[in-house]
Amino acid sequence: MSLLNDLTGAPPETTRHALLLRLAAIGAVLTGTTCGFAYAGGWLSPGALTPARVIDRFEQVNGAHPGFRRNHAKGLCVEGSFTASGAGASFSKASLFAAGRVTPVAGRVALAGGQPYAADTEATVRSLALRFTLPDSEEWRTGMNNIPVFTVRTPEAFYEQLLAAKPDPATGKPDPTRLTAFFAAHPESAKAAALIKARTVTVGFADSTYWSLNAFRLIAADGRDTPARFTLVPERTPSPETAGQSVRQDKNFLFDELAAELREGALRWHLVATLGRPGDPTADATQPWPADRETADLGTLALAGSTPEAAGNCRDVNFDPLVLPLGIAPSDDPLLSARSAAYSQSFTRRAGED
Repeated sequence: MSLLNDLTGAPPETTRHALLLRLAAIGAVLTGTTCGFAYAGGWLSPGALTPARVIDRFEQVNGAHPGFRRNHAKGLCVEGSFTASGAGASFSKASLFAAGRVTPVAGRVALAGGQPYAADTEATVRSLALRFTLPDSEEWRTGMNNIPVFTVRTPEAFYEQLLAAKPDPATGKPDPTRLTAFFAAHPESAKAAALIKARTVTVGFADSTYWSLNAFRLIAADGRDTPARFTLVPERTPSPETAGQSVRQDKNFLFDELAAELREGALRWHLVATLGRPGDPTADATQPWPADRETADLGTLALAGSTPEAAGNCRDVNFDPLVLPLGIAPSDDPLLSARSAAYSQSFTRRAGED
């Protein structure tokens, strides 16, 4: 008998058969894991859109800026708290919606695009990303923008749009021929762009309204499932940008003004949930819901201070929209998983750079 037989007490043929089965099982696991990584990396489907290809496209459009986010590269850290009104408790079992609950919040204001040193402009899309730290190690991370709808409804269209909107080095503006072709191929994007263009652009971050763009689902304690879109509505009365204000010498005026305002006192927004009805599009971020939909004021976000990005603060936070607490769930919007995967790829790259 071999040593293996001595240890198992089994006949040689039985032992050999069991060993082969075990090795085959291990091999299957390793093969499956390898294929999983290969699929995620696009090795088995070179024509498929992958997170790496999306981030490559950002770098192609914006150039290389090591250590920075590939989108929303220019930003400022903010901090504050969220105080729940209690209105959300009937729709969601999330603990942060319990009446009177105060939840610490860390966040980041930013401008869209991959140019960390670009001059601020009013027309550039503004974002407010937030990280709510809940008890029991739960978190809610969300990124909202000051546009009412998104320009595309699929990751593939977003990938195409990035190249179509790339500024021409000679003019500093996108090639109109490429944009026309893109909108002709994506009429839903043309409609969304018209809604975005019609919005009121305000003087700064503090009086901007921010929309979640993607739909989510609120899960109640009794299991009820309600589609919802989130909006942050400023307490400050929005002031439309004027022609005189649009000419600024300070290339960082949007961020400088926000930091100065926060030094004078807290800035507040109301977190409002718009509740969808059956038939409302939850998988298409280019379509707004009807204006008559029920809304619920979930509570007040108060931002009390700002800090330049540095190691250990918002600079190192991945504001993944799929980091959700119990009581909030993703919808069927394909952009949610695409955003999550692209954010992860961007984070991984910049974390390994100086």
